[in-house]
This record gives sequence, C-alpha cells and structure tokens, in this order.
Amino acid sequence: MSKNKNADTATTLVIFGATGDLTRRKLIPGLFSLFGKGLLPSRFAVVGSARTEWSSEDFRAEMRKSMDEFGPEKLDENAWAKFADCLHYLPGNATKTADYESLRGFLEELEGGEANRLYYLSTAPRFFEEIVTLLYETGLTVEEGDVWRRVVIEKPFGHDLASARALNEVVHTVLDEHQVYRIDHYLAKETVQNILVFRFANTMFEPIWNRNYIDHVQITVAELVDVGHRADYYDQSGVLRDMFQNHLMQLLAFVSLEPPASFDADAIRDEIAKVLKAIRPLTAAEIKSQTVRGHYDGYCETEGVADDSETATYAALELYIDNWRWRGVPFYLRSGKALATKTSEIIIQFKEPPHMMFTIPRDEPIPANYLALCIQPHEGFHQRIELKEPGQAVKLRSVDMDFHYEEVFQPDSVPEAYETLLHNALEGDATLFTRSDGIEAAWRVIDSVLQGWASEAAPPLVGYDPGSWGPAEADELLKQNGRRWRHSCVDE
Repeated sequence: MSKNKNADTATTLVIFGATGDLTRRKLIPGLFSLFGKGLLPSRFAVVGSARTEWSSEDFRAEMRKSMDEFGPEKLDENAWAKFADCLHYLPGNATKTADYESLRGFLEELEGGEANRLYYLSTAPRFFEEIVTLLYETGLTVEEGDVWRRVVIEKPFGHDLASARALNEVVHTVLDEHQVYRIDHYLAKETVQNILVFRFANTMFEPIWNRNYIDHVQITVAELVDVGHRADYYDQSGVLRDMFQNHLMQLLAFVSLEPPASFDADAIRDEIAKVLKAIRPLTAAEIKSQTVRGHYDGYCETEGVADDSETATYAALELYIDNWRWRGVPFYLRSGKALATKTSEIIIQFKEPPHMMFTIPRDEPIPANYLALCIQPHEGFHQRIELKEPGQAVKLRSVDMDFHYEEVFQPDSVPEAYETLLHNALEGDATLFTRSDGIEAAWRVIDSVLQGWASEAAPPLVGYDPGSWGPAEADELLKQNGRRWRHSCVDE
C-alpha cells in the first residue's frame, strides 16, 4: 500500500557504495526498468557516493557498461540517454562528517527545494551504524512537512542476535521504524508474494493448511555455485548466517503465518513476527538429532578458507512451530553451496489417505498429495494428485497439475526482485521488508543452532560431493521418520 502523499515532489535516491557490484548488477538495471515503465517519480535523481574519484560523467559511463553486461535485453538507447541525465555522482567517505556536509549541499543544489530522499546502504555491514548515525547528525534524515526520508539497509543485518539487537538499537536511536527498510530480495520473488494470494484468495487451500492435513513442510534453497570469490566473507559467515537467518526463515514465515487482518504492511509483518517468535529454539539434544552440517569436498582448499575450517556450506534443520495451527508438524529447511542445481522451492506434503480402498502393491507406499511452490529457476506451482490409469483394473498414477509464470504471462511481465523492492521503497510500501522484531525473532532460532554447533552437542561436520544434493546424513534426517526430500521444481 503506497504511503506517498506528495508524488510530484522531487525525489532523490542516494546510493552509498555506488561503485560496488550490487549497484551494477541490480540497482541500476532495476531503476532503468522502472524508468522505462514510467514508474519512477516525475522528478527523480540518483546520486552515487563512494570513495572512488569519479565525476558524474564517469558514473554514467560505468553504469552504461554495466547495462551491457547485466541488462542488455532491457537496453534502449533513447531511453538510456534520458535516464542517464538522472545519474549523478559525488565522491565521499562514508565515515567522515565533512563528506556528509558536502553531500547535503550537493543535494540541495540538485533538488532546488523541497525533496524526498531514499538512502540506500550498499556497503559492507560494518559501516551501517556509522552511516545512519552520520546521516542523522548532519540533518539528512530529518522529516519536515510532507517530505519523507527513508533508509534501505542491505543484509546481513547483524552477525547474531546480540549484534542484530545492537544495530537495531542504533537505528532506532536515529530513525523511526517507518523510515527503515531492511531488505531481503527473496521476499520480492513473485511466487513468494503469491503465497499469500494462493492461501488467502482460494478457499480450497486455507481450510487444509494446518496440522490436521499437512504431514510436513520442506523448504529448499540450493545453490549450484561454490563460494568462489566470496571465500573470505563466507568462511566467517557460513550457510546459517548467509541463507537461513534471512531467506529461509522468511519463506517459512510466509508459508506458515496466520491470516492478516488486511493486506497492509503492518498487519502482514505483525503475523510474520508472531510466527517467527513461535518457532521452538533447539535444545542441545535436538541439535544432534535435528540438524545436519557439512561442507563440500575441497572447500578447505579454496583460497581465503582456513585449512582447518569448520564452516558449514550446507545445513539441514528440523524445526517446529509451537502454535495451534502447526503443533507437531516438522518444517525441514536445507540450503547449501555446490549442489546439484540451482533451485528454491517449498513442498507442502499432505498426509496419506486415512484408508486406502484401492488395491496397490504391498511394496509401494500409499500415495499422498503434495503441493510445490517453485520460486526459482522457473516460478510457478506444481500439485501432485492421484488418478486412475485407463483400463479395467483400478491402477493409480501420480500426475502433476502445473502452472508456470513464463507460460501464462509475458516473459518481461515478471519484474526482477530489486526492481520490485526499489519501487516499493520509493512508494513507502514496507510489506516486503523485514521489521526489527522479525529480524530478532529469526536470529533467536538461528543462534540456538550456532551455539549448539559450537558446543559438545554439535553433530559431526560431514563432507559431500560437489554437484550432489548434499550429505547422506540430510537424507537420514527425513528417512528416520519415513520421509524423503523432494525436488519437484527440477528434474528428479
């Protein structure tokens, strides 16, 4: 829901860390796409800021090169010429007060009067606290009259629960919560957003979306690539901090939250916080029996990784939500590097029929329905149901009912995640951005695993072959309860 009341006011997006990879790959292509669709404010400017001594002309030239590399299919030369006029650059050090004073003068001259501003922190996380503090101290976040000031903070938001709380405390000292947009690009995926529509706009699903009909839920975010050039960062972070605390926990929340009172940012984020707080942290005994940790063979030979590294590049967790709807239903989460393929999917595994009146071979399991929500690489839904094969005998066959966005809608109608998030931040719609209580609730769960893995209760760190689906121990995690991982959104 848009919060803007002054759409004709000049609007400026200031990108800190504007010479970095994120700006090239995601922010500028996303903004250019919004420009082409007429979705940016009529008086709009981008101001890049970083230590690199560029001019505005240099910045425009470098961003033009990035479009050739990361968005050539979107490039229209006439449109780019107009868009490039919106791009400006001012060298600056994010830790020096004097450079913020220079930025304020630059913005005031550029805007020529009253203006809205969105500050985007595309920097290393260690600068987040200092940037928001200096923005406040130099008056750059003060809201007067109808103009707004917003700050987008990239992940990771904290390194653990304590650091996340400390960062939230600093942020709340200098900003109101309505000014803060903590970004998780997974929430902008069309299928993730469609989870709410799927559940709450279709009466055939919501009545069975509970412990009475669902056996378990699987959430998989598999990466084909290894750690590559991110080894220095990754060896200090690991898969739990890199993927679980943000992406997987948010996917879990969307699929399990209670119906919001309205499709409003606060109402939705209230329910997200409630369900994340209801997830049961793991005890020492559960750490050993309900978690798997591993890293792919050859990880410790990667440049930037310690020879004796205990960092996990793969994890599988069995979690439970202690509320009325989900009591006793296991949620299996897994993610890893160097796996068989790139895919993100949610499997809703329904219970087996209570009585099978049809004759099936004794060595075959009783078929049970499942629903797959495919997030990437091909967004859509798969529903597995049972049908009778043609013939005199009653023989069952499992078949899929499929829906894929790319087959129904025009290929360019599905916006990139950052395009959606940038537009929502400019519009003041915080629905797809995480709130402080949700961040801390997610860290509370992941902290219990991190602490368990650092204790004597930790399961062994196991290896797995690059290009596989991970360690065999992850299969055993489900097999011990008669279950198995599914790969519905890719070829099994």
